Amino acid sequence: MAKTFKVTEDGLKKLQDELENLKTVGRPDIAEKIKIARGYGDLSENSEYDEAKNEQAKIEARIVELEAMLENVEIIKNVKGSAKTVMVGVTVKVFDEEFGEEETYKIVGSTEANPLEQKISDESPVGKALLGKKVGDVAIAETPGGEMKLKIVKISK
Repeated sequence: MAKTFKVTEDGLKKLQDELENLKTVGRPDIAEKIKIARGYGDLSENSEYDEAKNEQAKIEARIVELEAMLENVEIIKNVKGSAKTVMVGVTVKVFDEEFGEEETYKIVGSTEANPLEQKISDESPVGKALLGKKVGDVAIAETPGGEMKLKIVKISK
């Protein structure tokens, strides 16, 4: 059975837009680059051609990946009412007991994770540790940097 990919409605739209862009813009652009590079002559020593073919392979691989993801997507509906436990789609404020500071994370599916935007995957060590916890609970996450103790301060939509 194929793995399901959890995404929010915004995340689904981003994946669909990326796929559409690759098919309508990426493919034609790279086809044109290959055509131009072929015009430079001998393909065995044509770095522009090799580069264009490598780029084409990356685009095609990403298209296949996106299509597979979209076939196995599970849309996470917005949480209705007040969230009592940490689950995918909520924002959670935690107190890091080691560093004595608060952090806020949005729990998302792995395809939407972006640590720079404080979006962490439900499959990450911290995300896994937080799932199912309530306000006041302490989650212990085993991370590559060591153990983290995070006290749940607030859960919101």
